[in-house]
Parts: sequence; structure tokens; C-alpha cells
Amino acid sequence: MTTFSTIKITQYKNYNLTQFDFNERIVGICGLNGKGKTNLLDAIYYLCFAKSYFNKIDGQNVLFGMDGFRIEGLTTYESITAIFKGTGKKDLLLNTIPYEKLSQHIGKFPAVMIAPDDTLLIVGGSEERRKYLDTIISQIDATYLQHLIIYTKVLQQRNSLLKQFAEKGKTDWALLEVIEEQLIAPGKYIFEKRKEITFLLIPLIQAFYKKIAANNETVEVNYTSQLLTSSFESILNQYREKDFILQRTNGGVHKDDIEMLLNGTNFKTIASQGQRKSLLFALKLAEFELLKRAKNVPPILLLDDVFEKLDNTRMYNLLDWVCKENEGQVFITDTHKERLVNTFTSLAVKYQVIEL
Repeated sequence: MTTFSTIKITQYKNYNLTQFDFNERIVGICGLNGKGKTNLLDAIYYLCFAKSYFNKIDGQNVLFGMDGFRIEGLTTYESITAIFKGTGKKDLLLNTIPYEKLSQHIGKFPAVMIAPDDTLLIVGGSEERRKYLDTIISQIDATYLQHLIIYTKVLQQRNSLLKQFAEKGKTDWALLEVIEEQLIAPGKYIFEKRKEITFLLIPLIQAFYKKIAANNETVEVNYTSQLLTSSFESILNQYREKDFILQRTNGGVHKDDIEMLLNGTNFKTIASQGQRKSLLFALKLAEFELLKRAKNVPPILLLDDVFEKLDNTRMYNLLDWVCKENEGQVFITDTHKERLVNTFTSLAVKYQVIEL
């Protein structure tokens, strides 16, 4: 099991040079807004994924007026160091040895973040839900991540080619065929893995929703993909005319989605705020549970400002499962120290509180 014992943050977001030591499995982080609670969680996330959860542009995460940042973490058995230089160069080192590719790090330190803006997972576009699936599968299957990188690159090439055809009024069929062949293999792999994972994920989402919402509402969750009913080759043929008109690729796994229904109706159109939040936590805890089963270790759980998002009953149900039924390290932020302490005390768990 991976747990962080120390993190040292240099010139990252609002931190100049700060070290935090963690001596309990459950860590509460309290302080007023703007003190850096979320940034501390994000620094931990960065060490697990080699990127910020909130802002993917590294240059915008540097402390104002500085040239770069450095984040160092000590875990149970290993050390991780992330270095970003003002030149735009980024290095990630495991036990002082740099990775050749950052993607090699993904999945070594599984983690799940739950943050206020995550409701986009429910109310946002389909790309949010594809990203959710991709984050889970990439931590379990390194080959999936490589296929995803290739698919994204080739898809961009195909879209550029379609634009060129429109601009020149001339089609190079042979070149289009070559690019499509490069798209099909990774696309099929991505589809098969998503289908496999959602088969395991969906029952977990439904079970967690029932536990958190504490009622008998029925949430239906389905994986939708054009490849469920047709081969990728026939989908590309089917949409070819439309692709030429719109100058983009309209068929493929980049159109996949997770459909969510409440009593048979689209969840995001009828669900209350409380129901949306319950489903959000159900999605994230299902991610946590699936990663735990696949990796045989509980992921690190990062809970940002969750007290503001759930009523007392839902909050207790969530933390009871998070803190008592699991062995993984948990970081929870809140503006109110008393609320953190009272909750941990009522759960009868050992904890540490860091005040910023």
C-alpha cells in the first residue's frame, strides 16, 4: 500500500518552500479559502499523474514571479520528484532515476480526486465521461494509454486531411485509407477495454449511489459506443460523406459516452443538486473500488471541499465508507477545523489535522 509520509513543495502555485509530514492514514487539511488547501491536494495528485488536476498548463502553476517548480514526495518505499523548468522542460524521477516517458509513471501510484468542479462529469459534455474512463483504464493498463495517445494523434491527422481536401477541392483516397488503417487498431483496443471496464464499473456505481443517497431511487448507467452495433471499418464508411462536409471525423471511439438515467429519464435534466452530488461521489468511489481491485492496493483518495457539497447524512455515509471500510490514505480539506475533528471523532478513527 502506498502512503505519502512527506511532501516538499517549491514554487508551486501559492507555495514558496513548504514541507508537510503526514503521520496518520487519514489527514484533514483546514484553513480559510485561498490558504492553499486545494493546492496541497493538487501537489499530491501531481506526483501521482505528472500533471495538475486543475490546470494542465504547467507554466500557469508556477508561483508568480518564479521560473519553475519542484515537488518532492516520500512514500512508504519510494521517492518521487517532479521538476518543471521555465524553459518548458519537465522531468519526473522515481528514486532519483528520470523516466524516459512520463506515461511510464501512470498507474504506479493510483489516486482518485473528488473536487467541486467534478459535477461536469454529469452535466458536461461526453468528453468529460470519456476522460473519466480513460483515467481509470490508463492506471490499470499501460498499453491502453499508448493506444489512446496513438488514436488521438492519428485522429488529428485525419481531421487535418479532411480540411485539406475541402480547401484544395481534391481527395487523396490512398492517403486517407492509410490513415484510417492506423486509426482502426487502437480504436478497437480502446473500445474493447472500455466495454470490459464499464461492465465491472456500472454495478459499483449503482451500489454506491444507493449507499450515499440512502434511498431506493434507481439509477441506470450504460456505456454507449457506435462500435457496439457496427465495426469501426463500416462506421468510417458510413460517415465518410458527412466527414467531408463537416471536415471532421464523426464516427469512432471519440464519440463514446456514459449514459445516466434516473427513473428512465436523462439524469442531468431532472436530478436535484443532492442527487447529482450523490451520483458524482458514486462515480468516483466506483473508480476507487475498481482501481483497488485491479491494483490490489487502495488508491490515495483526495477529497476537496466535500463538506460543502453534501448534507450531513450523505456526508456521514460517504466518510464512513472512505475512512472505516478502506485502508488507503485519505486527504480531506475543509474550511472548518471543528467540523473535521467532530466528523473524525464520531467515526472513531485515528486522524491528523494540518492547519494552514
